Amino acid sequence: MNRLKPWLRWLFSLAVLAALLAWLDPRAVAEQIIAIEIGWLLAALLFSVIQILLSAWRWRFTARQLELPLGWRQAVSEYYLAGFVNQVLPGGVLGDAWRAHRHARASDSTGPAWRAVIIERASGQLVVAVAALAIIVLTPTWRNALAGVWTSIGPIPAIIGTALVVVVTLLLTWRLLSRFRPDLIQVFREDIVRALLSPRVLPIQLLLSMLIVFSYMLIFALTARGIGIELPFGWLLAVALPVLLAMLIPITVAGWGLREATAAAVWMAMGLPAEQGVAVAMAYGVVIFLASLPGILVFAGPIR
Repeated sequence: MNRLKPWLRWLFSLAVLAALLAWLDPRAVAEQIIAIEIGWLLAALLFSVIQILLSAWRWRFTARQLELPLGWRQAVSEYYLAGFVNQVLPGGVLGDAWRAHRHARASDSTGPAWRAVIIERASGQLVVAVAALAIIVLTPTWRNALAGVWTSIGPIPAIIGTALVVVVTLLLTWRLLSRFRPDLIQVFREDIVRALLSPRVLPIQLLLSMLIVFSYMLIFALTARGIGIELPFGWLLAVALPVLLAMLIPITVAGWGLREATAAAVWMAMGLPAEQGVAVAMAYGVVIFLASLPGILVFAGPIR
C-alpha cells in the first residue's frame, strides 16, 4: 500500500487539475499564464533566491543551537536540493527528510540533525497557519468569503478538518511517546526549548519565519502581477496565505491541484472569475518549480 501512495498523490493532483479545467474555461487560464511578463517573472525568481538564503539561515541558526556544525554553503545547497525534491516527489516533505539525512551523515549526529530540520520546518509552517487563520478570522471580507466557501464544494473545510486531524494525531503521538519512550520526549522537549522557545532564540526564529512567509506571499503577488492581475497589491499578499495553507496538506505533489482549487474558491467567494485564481495559482506553481531547479546541481555534488 505504501508503494501506491505516491501514485495516488500524483493521481489526486492530476484529477483535481483536470476537474478544474473541465469546469472552467481552460483557454482563459492558459492565455493568462502564457502572457506572463518577463520582468515580473525575474522579480519573483529574485525573491525566491532571497527566500532560500533566509531559509538556509534559519536552518543553520537552529542547528547551531543544537551544537551541530552546518556551513553556510552546505545549508544553501542542501536547501535548494530539498526544495527541488519537494517539487517533484509527492508529500512535500521528502526533500526535507533527505536534507536531514544528508546533514546527519555529514555531522555524524543523526538525532540532533533530524530534530533540527523538524523544528526549523515546524516553526515556519506554524507561522503560515497562524497568519492565514488570523487573516481569515480578523478581516470581515475574509470572514464573509469563508462563510460562502464553507457552503460550497470548496476546499477550505477540508483544510480546517485536516488541520484538526493533524493536531489530534500529533497530540496522540506525543502521548504515546510520553508513555513508551519518555527518554525520547525529554530529549525532543529540551531541543525545542534550546532551538526555538528560549527567550534568546524565539525572537530570532519568529523574525526569520515571518520574513520567509512574507517572501512566499510576495512571490505570489509578483506572479499575479506578472500575468496581468490588477487587484490591489496588499490584497494579493493577503490572498496568498490561504493558498499557502492549502499547500501544507500532504496529499498532493507540491500542492498542485489543492492550491488551484483553493485559489478558485477564494476568487469566487470574492466575486471574481475562478479562472483568474486558477491562473495565478498555476503560474505561482511554475515559478516555485523554476526557482527550485538549482537543486538539480546538488545531486551529483559532494556534501560539504
